[in-house]
Amino acid sequence: MTMKHLFTSESVTRGHPDKVADQISDAVLDALLAKDTKARVACETLVTTGLVVLSGEVTVHNEKAERELLRADEIARDTIREIGYTHPEIGFDYQSCGVVKALHSQSPDISQGVTEGEGEHKEQGAGDQGLMFGFACNETRAHMPLPIYLAHRMTERLAEVREEGILKWVLPDGKSQVTIEYLDNVPHRIHTVVISTQHTMAVVNPRTGNMTPKAKKLLIDKVVKPVVMAECPKLWNNRIKFHINPTGRFVVGGPNGDTGLTGRKIIVDTYGGRGSHGGGAFSGKDPSKVDRSASYMARHIAMNVVAAKLATACEVQLAYAIGVAEPISVLVDCEGTARVSEEKIAKAVQDVFPLTPKGIIKHLDLLRPIYKDTAHDGHFGRKGRNFTWEKADHVNELKKALKL
Repeated sequence: MTMKHLFTSESVTRGHPDKVADQISDAVLDALLAKDTKARVACETLVTTGLVVLSGEVTVHNEKAERELLRADEIARDTIREIGYTHPEIGFDYQSCGVVKALHSQSPDISQGVTEGEGEHKEQGAGDQGLMFGFACNETRAHMPLPIYLAHRMTERLAEVREEGILKWVLPDGKSQVTIEYLDNVPHRIHTVVISTQHTMAVVNPRTGNMTPKAKKLLIDKVVKPVVMAECPKLWNNRIKFHINPTGRFVVGGPNGDTGLTGRKIIVDTYGGRGSHGGGAFSGKDPSKVDRSASYMARHIAMNVVAAKLATACEVQLAYAIGVAEPISVLVDCEGTARVSEEKIAKAVQDVFPLTPKGIIKHLDLLRPIYKDTAHDGHFGRKGRNFTWEKADHVNELKKALKL
């Protein structure tokens, strides 16, 4: 008997309030790492109508980094401008918003457990306790679940049509949502697509007060269809349900419409609800925080397991204790698709991949100003030299460790 189910994932654009906050936090992190690779950063951002609040714990070790910290308000404004909030009439813009800085240094109790050579453990310990998950599957070339992968590409496309002037009435805030119909756990067709984008009054019917049908069709033709035809043309079908700005209109948006907070889009940032999540956010955190670095390594491991054809899907859990270097547990779950036992794969993983914070940071080259780009359109399934955790470069080593 054929088993059928639906699975849905969402993404949000760069101009979504929570993503504005994420990008500001990571922009501050990048600026500090560029001047001080030993910087300890946990920067949280709140954005609302006319206001940005920067808070958290930051410790730097030289004058250049201290100067960058002093200009954190400028970094926030530059980021808001790059996102596209440049006009006061939108209700939030980089020139008129106030910026409040409430940043202080990292607790010395945490520092002594994280800094190499200090505290009870000589090797650099984990910056916090917690559990982190990484996931990969063979549904896309990027080894990502198809629903979240398509949702991300649609939010990227929304930004493209806005920035390139293809749809001049599109504004920065927006969301996408994709539902895939699976048959026997294999993507069969696109079932439903939801696109909600902030827009100007130019596409509002003055009689109804809602977005015009023509504008909705343009979003399907210029945003949705190009993404699907580029990524999975065989899944396009005439039964797709479209919900385009289903409230009718979306004029008030961005931080003027909703308050944004760093770390509130953790499922968007990862796998769209597929697999597990340990609860820790990424943005604004330097890589001594295993919430971020170990999640990147877990993804790197899972991707290599799938790329090595050891399984068609793989979830990796890593768990850490604050101040302790080695993970306290390593788990590999291949959802019943593993070619060899998961226990053997987990042993091979520990033989092949460095799993201490110091080892992860060195292996993935994480002490670089690379993070602002991760803060939109997902941290995984991305291309580019900065996304080192997306490399399937340990396939042969895994096979050798497993004697395959």
